[in-house]
Amino acid sequence: METDINRLKVVLAEKKRTNKWLCEQLNVNPSTVSKWCTNSSQPDLPTLVKISRLLDVNVDDLLNTKIEF
Repeated sequence: METDINRLKVVLAEKKRTNKWLCEQLNVNPSTVSKWCTNSSQPDLPTLVKISRLLDVNVDDLLNTKIEF
């Protein structure tokens, strides 16, 4: 069973922001943000920090802390 590493999709919805808005803010390809939202890839740490600032949340809020390895 795959576990979602990030909660980006959930936090974007909570903040009433779209993938399109985020890709414009970060100047990245929309498909990149889409992959982050579906957890098929992950943003690097500096990008995660930028996302947390843009969405006015803690980095911890963007991460699924219930992951078991």
